Amino acid sequence: MKEKNDNTFNIPADVARHVKFHLTASQPCPYLPDRKERKVFANLSASNAVELNDSLTRAGFRRSQIIAYRPACMSCNACKSVRIDVRNFEFTKRWRRVLNTNKALTRTPCPKTASNEQFRLLKRYLNSRHKDGGMNDMAMRDYIGMVDASPVRTVVFEYRQPPLYASDEGILTATALTDVLRDGLSMVYSFFNPDAAKNSLGTFMVLDHIRLAKELELPYVYLGYWVKGSENMGYKSNYMPLEVCEDDEWRKLLDEEC
Repeated sequence: MKEKNDNTFNIPADVARHVKFHLTASQPCPYLPDRKERKVFANLSASNAVELNDSLTRAGFRRSQIIAYRPACMSCNACKSVRIDVRNFEFTKRWRRVLNTNKALTRTPCPKTASNEQFRLLKRYLNSRHKDGGMNDMAMRDYIGMVDASPVRTVVFEYRQPPLYASDEGILTATALTDVLRDGLSMVYSFFNPDAAKNSLGTFMVLDHIRLAKELELPYVYLGYWVKGSENMGYKSNYMPLEVCEDDEWRKLLDEEC
């Protein structure tokens, strides 16, 4: 593992001087066959974690637990950090249909504390949608580390069905782990009841985050990495207008690029 201490990642100087960047070894790419991936990352467990995470996200990084990372592949730049332009996003008939289908769900912001109920839903989701993925062998302690260990402004949004009784919370149907940034919401990870997949719950949570960002007057919803041609990552280009980070600058993603 290599270490970099220069400021080649578009980080404000007052933040970068306290950051050490590390470089992973090359390994098989999880998104595109016959390719190798490599990442540059920084540890967020510092006193300025909130400011650092904000700056790194705007520079195209993605958070996972206490790590912010970005692809640094030798001969490939297919992974591109993207964010939704909230102010110019329009809820078309297609999107309104998804919102209407899930209108009974209530969104509740919860402290960043893992619960057994959330974990059971996550395991159902992983067993159904990502059975062979690297997260499928997660134990409860791993999920606690994923949620509770966040050193930044993180909210767990729970989406529940209406309760049957006054004392009932309602059935937990979907969950989103979201970082609140100065300029937007960053969707770190989301999962849902796989038996209700026909309701487009993944799409609904993205649309609901756009709706929330509009209410909060935040300009962006960060979606992480878009990979053209990837079954798991290519869907993000559906949420146009989308901005893509290239050469440490954000620009509009063109329709012909998708």
